[in-house]
Amino acid sequence: MVGVIVLEDEPVLRQELGDFLADLGYAPLCLANLEAFEQGFDPVRHRLAIIDIGLPDGCGLELIQRLRSAGEPVGIIVFSARNTSADQVRGLTVGADHYLGKGSDLDVLAATLAALARRLDLRAPQAPRQPDCWRLDLRPRVLHIPGAPTVPLSQQDAVVLSCLMSRAGQNVARWEIIEALGEDYLQYDQRRLDTQMSRLRRRIGSLSGQALPVKTVRNSGFCFYQAAEVLK
Repeated sequence: MVGVIVLEDEPVLRQELGDFLADLGYAPLCLANLEAFEQGFDPVRHRLAIIDIGLPDGCGLELIQRLRSAGEPVGIIVFSARNTSADQVRGLTVGADHYLGKGSDLDVLAATLAALARRLDLRAPQAPRQPDCWRLDLRPRVLHIPGAPTVPLSQQDAVVLSCLMSRAGQNVARWEIIEALGEDYLQYDQRRLDTQMSRLRRRIGSLSGQALPVKTVRNSGFCFYQAAEVLK
C-alpha cells in the first residue's frame, strides 16, 4: 500500500482528502502544519505527498524546496487555492511534480496520483501484460483502459469489477456479486446492483470515453466480455 502524506490546514478538507485517499487504497497521513510534517514525514513510507501552500506556520513552497535540496525522491503534488499561472510556475520550479487548484475535481487528483505512482514505479513488478487488456489495479483502486485515461474507483465498484474481470468471458451470477459486496442475497434489493452498474457504466464512459464491456445476462447476472487482468 503506497503511503501518501497530506499537508492541509483546513480540517474539513483534510478529513475529506484522507477518507478519499483511503477509499482509493492509499495509506494517508494527514497533517495540519509544517511542524507536524517535519515530525511525521518518513521518506521510506511516504512516497507521495500532497502539499498546500498557505499554512499557519509557513509556506509549503519552502518545504518543497527543502525536500528537493535534501534529495528526497518523494512525488509531490501541490493542492492549493493559490492557482494563478505565476503560482503554478513557481511551484513547479521549486520542485513540485504537479500543481492542482483546490477547485479541481478529486477524480483529477486521484488520476494525477496514479500517474505519478506509475512514473515513480511504486508498484511491485508485474507479469507482461496484454496490450489491449483492461486492467483492474486493486492497490490503488484504479481501472486501466486501453487507449484511455485511468479511472479511479470506489471500494464497491472495485469489488464488482473484480468479480467480473477475474472471470472475463464468463457469466457471473448476481448472487456471487452481491455476496462479494458483503450483502445477504436473500435480503438484498437487487435494484441496488442494477443502479450501481448503471452508475459505473456512466462513470467509465464520462471519464474515459470508452464503453464498459459488461453485458447483462437476462435473469442471471453479468459478463465482462473483453480481455481483462486483475492486479492484487
